[in-house]
Amino acid sequence: MLLIADSGSTKCDWMLIKENEEAQSYNTMGFNPYFHNEAVISNAIRQNNELCEIAPSVTILFLYSAGCSSKELKLVVERALRSVFVNANIYVDHDLVGAAFATWDENPAITGILGTGSNSCYFDGDIVKQANSGLGLGYILGDEGSGSYYGKTLLRDYLHNKLPDELYDLLRKEYKLNRDVIVENVYMKPHANVYLASFMKILSDNKKLEWVENLVNKGMEDFFLSHVTCYKNYQRVPVHFIGSIAFHFEDNLRNVADKMSIQVGTIIKKPIFGLVNYHMKNHFSKKTS
Repeated sequence: MLLIADSGSTKCDWMLIKENEEAQSYNTMGFNPYFHNEAVISNAIRQNNELCEIAPSVTILFLYSAGCSSKELKLVVERALRSVFVNANIYVDHDLVGAAFATWDENPAITGILGTGSNSCYFDGDIVKQANSGLGLGYILGDEGSGSYYGKTLLRDYLHNKLPDELYDLLRKEYKLNRDVIVENVYMKPHANVYLASFMKILSDNKKLEWVENLVNKGMEDFFLSHVTCYKNYQRVPVHFIGSIAFHFEDNLRNVADKMSIQVGTIIKKPIFGLVNYHMKNHFSKKTS
């Protein structure tokens, strides 16, 4: 049996594929070897009883995860997976590779990730390439246009009393936010990037406010400047997108791209279904040919 998984820092989607049978889906918390060690990852998987039941029968496992940007970080995830899926041949790679595979339509393209974090790559059907030297700078130095990027700006302007009254009152009264709460979650507790990105619901619910629209557009522009214009042929190929930010703010994304003469292609919220299609074609078709 073939098991495919896509993990961001917040959620991990799993799909089990049996030949000539309907795929089965599972969910666990997301993991990122920058923030989660081997024990945390294996324990997160074991929290799903259904996954544990089918684990001994899995023979091939492909997992694409945020943070898997080096051999050492991939090994953290791989060792955790091997402790659960003891009979599987396991392949672990960066979520950028998964995004490229999920949006592949037989034509060269740039693929961007806009979710809790952000990143991009170029895929020509053979090799996944990244124009920047590193696989993302994370929410402190990078992640332009991501949920953590927007959440950081929202909380900073809240602390400096620069928000519109509607947003300020919402954060103060309903979310009970103050400086101590924010500092504790950002600087003292783990997974600050996930905490920051959790405020995207507020922006989505208030997307018609001028302040929100300006913020979202600025983030999209920053993403394109940092993660798309770095490719020499960026105006000659489409830019596909993966992630909840791209999905929920599609109009902003396309409007900003149009002003920058960038062609936006496919936008999908979750890459797992595209990954299933990719591996069904490239695994089972080759196996049976």
